[in-house]
Amino acid sequence: MKGIIFTEFLEMVEASFGLEVVDNIIEKSELASNGIYTSVGTYEFNEMVALLTNLCQEVELPANDLLHTFGLYLFESLGKAHPEVIQSYNSPLGLLYSIEDHIHVHVKKLYPDAALPTFTVIEKSDTSLSMIYSSSRGLYSLAHGLMEKTFTHFNKTAQISYELLKEDGTEVKFDIVQHG
Repeated sequence: MKGIIFTEFLEMVEASFGLEVVDNIIEKSELASNGIYTSVGTYEFNEMVALLTNLCQEVELPANDLLHTFGLYLFESLGKAHPEVIQSYNSPLGLLYSIEDHIHVHVKKLYPDAALPTFTVIEKSDTSLSMIYSSSRGLYSLAHGLMEKTFTHFNKTAQISYELLKEDGTEVKFDIVQHG
């Protein structure tokens, strides 16, 4: 998993819960990296699992709630790090429709070893989009937060619903209907 995800996650934790919580979850997680991340480094996914698990215990919130919040936070960070990607689009549905064929291609150029989820569009109209999220990591709540923030970024609103196609969240159908 790319280091930018770790650095942004820990920044979100600090902004939301304080530096003491960051220190506590790093200490409890027994990380090979010792919790020292660079945005361009690559780290084991199990380190994120450990950090998230310990954060859940520390703040007594469910993992999917925290991942959703992180998705909302991460959109802004990724937008600042790579503004050219978001500036290529003039609508939230256009951006979401292009995740697989444009955005992830761009990400792979920057980070060739990035393990990205796949998004398969199954239906699209001017005001709606249905797609399947697939990832062995099951971080669909993170994707959901990123999707929501996409609409906020473009000053639009949408109803985003999802259905778990696999119980472990490794395959999820998202239905998105833009309002207005």
